[in-house]
Amino acid sequence: MDTIKGLQEEIRKLKKEKDVCILAHAYQSQDILEIADYVGDSYGLSVKAADAAQRTMLMCGVRFMAETVKILSPHKTVLLSHAMAGCPMAEQFSVDDIRALKEQYPGYAVAAYINTTAELKTVCDVCVTSSSAVKIIRSLENKQVLFIPDCSLGAWVAAQVPEKEIQLVQGGCPVHRNITAADVKAMRNIHPGAKLLVHPECLPEVAKQADYVGSTTGIMDYVKESEAVEFLIGTENSIVQHLQFAYKKKRFYPLSAACICSDMRLTTLVDVYDCINGTGGEQIVLPDAVMDQARGCIQKMMELERK
Repeated sequence: MDTIKGLQEEIRKLKKEKDVCILAHAYQSQDILEIADYVGDSYGLSVKAADAAQRTMLMCGVRFMAETVKILSPHKTVLLSHAMAGCPMAEQFSVDDIRALKEQYPGYAVAAYINTTAELKTVCDVCVTSSSAVKIIRSLENKQVLFIPDCSLGAWVAAQVPEKEIQLVQGGCPVHRNITAADVKAMRNIHPGAKLLVHPECLPEVAKQADYVGSTTGIMDYVKESEAVEFLIGTENSIVQHLQFAYKKKRFYPLSAACICSDMRLTTLVDVYDCINGTGGEQIVLPDAVMDQARGCIQKMMELERK
């Protein structure tokens, strides 16, 4: 195991022996993606986990993602590859904060971005993902919506669903907020013909200049279908590397050198090995009441997605 390839082979062997399914968020490093059973965004991975035959799910990502897996697969063992891997945005509001906001905005439906803790989901009415947010908000019976926590995503949704009264509360992804309109200007001067693809967690002044705004999966699908050969990528910079591996005849450039999620970068291939071997990581344990209440928030999203 003195090489990356050797360690990857040992992990593949162990996961079969121990009946473990490895879930890797797209922001993980390339060597981790290569040994994963499923790669994708947080909600998509939790759906895959629920359908997977294995009894143990190993999430290579951050805590709220592992919690979502546990909520949708309560009878499975769920492991988080690195115990310190959290998400600043997911932890921006407490249950008491949301209860206070509900009193301030009576009658508003509370829509929570999937990037929130399990506990926070217990006091929200519906979840959304970056790819489903517009459809979910548009499909809600409520005309008035309190959108938490990401103001950039919320503003992007509000622009597309003007028939709703959407109240935003200060919050958002500190990583995507590192990308500025000045970055767009600078990079377009260097690569004037490149398509600009950005995540809706980016600031509105960045998103409004994009050729495409969408989830990480949506960005990768856009590249796959596009005849363009140069792209500026406005999301976590690991995606640049993954696209370089997947489409060697195309060129990809990070929109900002500052768009790096330190929490996602915590997990290493050795961490995955230790976790699957029972000597690292953390098992996710949630009270039944929290899982039941949080699941209702997610199930409402799934119901509206089917409409």
